[in-house]
Amino acid sequence: MAPVRRPRREQPAPCVPPRKSVASTRRISLFERTVTVRLSPAATQLLLGSARILSEGELHEGGFAGSTMASIDLAKTSDRISDPVDPSTAQLLAELCRTDQTLRGRCRELALGEAARVAGADLSSAQVDIESSARGTELHLSFNVEAKRRIA
Repeated sequence: MAPVRRPRREQPAPCVPPRKSVASTRRISLFERTVTVRLSPAATQLLLGSARILSEGELHEGGFAGSTMASIDLAKTSDRISDPVDPSTAQLLAELCRTDQTLRGRCRELALGEAARVAGADLSSAQVDIESSARGTELHLSFNVEAKRRIA
């Protein structure tokens, strides 16, 4: 009697993913896009409206020299802003304050108003230096004012 041959079981073929063709670039963009960050229109009002103000100075020989400091604790504004209240936000604000003309104009008005109040006189020919820095979640704005007493 001849041996019985059993049929061979076929092994399943291994799954090999189909090969992807190499992508070639046929079209390019003519523009490089950048993202800019600047203070929002409402930021100036919110920041200066929540600031603690400290001013000092004196009149001397018809002139005035003084300074004003505005301290803004971002944690106290957290219910009105959507950005994270952290040191990086305060640092970014300090950097933006150096170039934002709207905020700098309002800071100048604030500094001149405080200088006139401290001097108890009208001032003219004022020079205002504005500096900004951040410490933790606080933004600090410093205004140094030199002006002449206005003579009527």
